[in-house]
Amino acid sequence: MAIGLVLLLRRRGSGGLKPAASANVLASSLKNEKLKSDIILNGIEDGILLIDNQKIIQLFNPAAAQITGWPTDEALGLDYHAVVKLVDSKGEAYNDTEDPLNQAFEKNQPVRGSAATLISRSNKRYTVSLSVSPLRDHAGAISGAVAVLRDISQEQDDERRRAEFISTASHEMRTPVAAIEGYLALALNDRVSKIDAKARDYLEKAHTSTQNLGKLFQDLLTSAKAEDGRLSSHPVVVEMGAYLEQLTEDLRFAAEKKGLLSELVVGTSDGVNDTTAGSKVVRPLYYAFVDPDRMREVITNLFDNAVKYTETGKVSIGLTGNSEITQMYIKDTGPGIPAEDIPHLFQKFYRVDNSSTRTVGGTGLGLFICSKIVDLYHGRIWVESELGKGSSFYINLPRLSTQRATELQATETTRSGASQLAT
Repeated sequence: MAIGLVLLLRRRGSGGLKPAASANVLASSLKNEKLKSDIILNGIEDGILLIDNQKIIQLFNPAAAQITGWPTDEALGLDYHAVVKLVDSKGEAYNDTEDPLNQAFEKNQPVRGSAATLISRSNKRYTVSLSVSPLRDHAGAISGAVAVLRDISQEQDDERRRAEFISTASHEMRTPVAAIEGYLALALNDRVSKIDAKARDYLEKAHTSTQNLGKLFQDLLTSAKAEDGRLSSHPVVVEMGAYLEQLTEDLRFAAEKKGLLSELVVGTSDGVNDTTAGSKVVRPLYYAFVDPDRMREVITNLFDNAVKYTETGKVSIGLTGNSEITQMYIKDTGPGIPAEDIPHLFQKFYRVDNSSTRTVGGTGLGLFICSKIVDLYHGRIWVESELGKGSSFYINLPRLSTQRATELQATETTRSGASQLAT
């Protein structure tokens, strides 16, 4: 509409229209622009809502009416809470902190792609993707917001069926693959069978391929569980310094086998990203509430990746933090990651397309699984990298105070004792 007005004003300034004629053309143009806007809004499959700064619905297109079950003429003029009813997984209504529409007003910034369950006027449930953009006046104050609703129920059903198929197929195929791997291991055992050098070479290659296939099935199964919330987790209080010290010792051989150095660096101050080693001082205690087996998966995956892609130099595992955060990192001196690939690294099946990744191989699921595991503990994982200067993967976890860690450990001890008495 603004473009049409600009064109009209330009024509008017050229002297080609008389004042009366110009006014008629302008009125006609405004009418035509509104008609175009109505056609666009009515034709869009996504629901569009415009609410003012009093949270009252001022615009409501047919798609929004279809998703919510509220006719447009009835929805207009109502508080959006009465029309857009969002609930959590337990069926409880969103509070103001969780509500994406309210978040846009409170934070004065867009809220993108929040998935939620919407209850329609007839009590049907839809899974919707909700994006909200605040509207600001000339002074920067919020004058309203535009919300876009998309029904993704069918997409989620399709994704769930795909995940179930992958999960079932991966689980069923792991058994015969494990059997093949076992028989190959027996064939390679000198105490069980005698084979010549050429046959041993073939069997070793088959054994390696079978192990890779088994890893693929395991990754597929884990990723499917991570997506639909079935990933098992048994968090306990873990002192990450002692935990990483032992884990680094377990992982050291993989680096040394390739001629790389490995080290554990523990920060001694409360600055996140601090990398000062503190071998001669009393190090701080960094407590986190995590499943140690799941975190082992994450650290091992990141460390193995660093070793795979680093030809010379070292791989460092680090620990630091502040009063709120326990931060771990894995740094390497490898080739680095192109900037355009970094935003996509934690997506499922995404792999950087270069000669080194094609040589090393992989499923493209490892980092996706890592991100899902870190999400379980309300943490954050990200990477910083520069071509030719290596990569650094960071993991931030909520840090427990010593007092809180002691309380949780006491609770766990009491629960464990009660469980043993019950059995």
